[in-house]
Amino acid sequence: MPRCTQVVLPLAAALVLAGCGGPSDDAAGTTASTRGAELDGTLTVFAAASLTDVFTELGEQLEQENPALDVRFNFAGSSALATQISQGAPADVFASADEPQMAVVTDAGLAEGDPAVFASNVLQIAVPAGNPAEVGRLADFAREELALAICAPQVPCGAAAEDVFAAAGVTPRPDTLEEDVRAALTKVELGEVDAALVYTTDVTAAGDAVEGVDVPGAEQAVNEYPIAVLAEGPNPEAAAAFVDLVRSEEGQQALADAGFRIP
Repeated sequence: MPRCTQVVLPLAAALVLAGCGGPSDDAAGTTASTRGAELDGTLTVFAAASLTDVFTELGEQLEQENPALDVRFNFAGSSALATQISQGAPADVFASADEPQMAVVTDAGLAEGDPAVFASNVLQIAVPAGNPAEVGRLADFAREELALAICAPQVPCGAAAEDVFAAAGVTPRPDTLEEDVRAALTKVELGEVDAALVYTTDVTAAGDAVEGVDVPGAEQAVNEYPIAVLAEGPNPEAAAAFVDLVRSEEGQQALADAGFRIP
């Protein structure tokens, strides 16, 4: 049975743990060779919240191929993850929802080699099924009578939202600023807000619970997702295998099926 689990590491917990101490042919070949050996131990992946579903699926696949391996995930906003890694949280792989947050890690010398962009994403308006508030355009985020959610500006989905609103000349009036995109999506799923600005992949993941409204200016704020093996990770072999799986043909297909754009 798959044992792929999620590990929630708030910043304080991360500090405690720290104190306790489509791809090219070459990439495809690396995938085959790296994943050919039996892997064991624990693999800890820090990944952007928008990757929750597809990375969990890939983690379970890697476990099935390596029964002695335990894959654990910490899904959160990329800015929080970058801070945790920078302050010593033990992790093997970091996958960010944008390049600036990856740069926080690479600039500190905490990544092994250069990060690789493996997917991209754009924003979409998520509304509850049936769209009861009749939200149909970005300008509706300025309507005071609506309950609205967007991501906090320090996380990638929030930074992208700021760019989209600025380009459209819209001053949003959100009722809540969420710490990651899945938190914003959950507000819509529960009917707590009339609309939220999330990624297209999150609308896809929510299924019939929400509907998506395209944002004309979203193409001006495309988020590229980089992934890297961390230099101080305790399981480098498993880390390399997971990165190779993400970048492999099957990994890229899984991402495409989830609504991500493939480089």
